[in-house]
Amino acid sequence: MIWLSILAMAAVVFASRYLFLEPQIPLRLGKTALRFLSYSAPAVLTAIFAPIVFVRDEQLSLGLDNPYLIAAALACGLAIFTRNALLTTLLSMAVFFIIH
Repeated sequence: MIWLSILAMAAVVFASRYLFLEPQIPLRLGKTALRFLSYSAPAVLTAIFAPIVFVRDEQLSLGLDNPYLIAAALACGLAIFTRNALLTTLLSMAVFFIIH
């Protein structure tokens, strides 16, 4: 049953990607759909990182004793000022490992 579920999910993901990437299929999205899809990546990333950064021991943690919050704030600042993804990632990870 688990293998069937895995194969079914793989088929759904492959089909959804194939429909939009195959140039022979005349399927095009409208401007409204493309605009809505442009919000999906930030929404998914926010849903992933928000509980990691802001929640510790099942409670909201906004203090300076939260290394995840400090590293995330540093990463945001570095991303705004340097506009360099590699530098931002390396420096914020280094700060996180030092304080954690």
